[in-house]
Amino acid sequence: MNILQKVKRIEAGMTRAVERAAREWSQSGTREPLEIAQAIVDAVGERLEPAARGRYVFPFNRIHVTIAASRDARARFQAVLESEPTLQERIAARLHDAGCSPAPVQCAVTYAARPSPGWPTPEFDIEFTRGAAAPVAAQEPDPAPVAAPDPARELQITIVSGTAEAPSYTFTLPRVNLGRCAEVRDSLSRLVRTNHVAFVDLAGTSNHSVSRQHAHIEYVESARHFRIRDDRSAQGTHIVRNGRTVPVPAGSRGVRLESGDEIVLGEARARVVLGP
Repeated sequence: MNILQKVKRIEAGMTRAVERAAREWSQSGTREPLEIAQAIVDAVGERLEPAARGRYVFPFNRIHVTIAASRDARARFQAVLESEPTLQERIAARLHDAGCSPAPVQCAVTYAARPSPGWPTPEFDIEFTRGAAAPVAAQEPDPAPVAAPDPARELQITIVSGTAEAPSYTFTLPRVNLGRCAEVRDSLSRLVRTNHVAFVDLAGTSNHSVSRQHAHIEYVESARHFRIRDDRSAQGTHIVRNGRTVPVPAGSRGVRLESGDEIVLGEARARVVLGP
């Protein structure tokens, strides 16, 4: 073995050691508060929706962040999230950079002793809602803290046909996107949509029949029910209820979901169960 081969072997060993350490660190979940703050801002950016002329819109005006932290860690988080730029200012800057309107977005932060099973990450959870904007009193520089919004009813989704990234899901979100691939990007690799129920790409005929932006489920807060809407998919969306097939017209106000309904996305299927 010559000197060059020895050097390459040493470099390869060092690279493997660094990658192994990085994997172990990333799985430990011990990120610093500033890194968690950036991850929250990134999660907000993933909910942007494309609009005209290359701009984006943010369809929500209330954000409720729940962070898993011990009593000692909460003081560290509060010091970071409340220092300039605050978490709300960081989020506002991200939305401004995407060309969103300057309408205010209210952000509330609470803490939990441990993460809930349905959280997408073990460190924090975010609920996005939209409601009437609260009036701002004149000459009131310090508005009262925003109360956490009422969560949507629990929505359980179980994959019946096709292959998704998980066999089942539980949500309390006002909107759940369904489609192929977790992230949908345009020709310039810009993120245009995140699918909460993501069917795996290149995983058989059933999955290929699912459009990347196939459908979404929306929680109607005023009526306290869920509606399924087709997002102009190629193969269409249907509901199977008590042996009867109900089509979901593209671009319409959708169809109200009932517990036990099966959602048909092309050739893939998912069953929904609605919580109280």
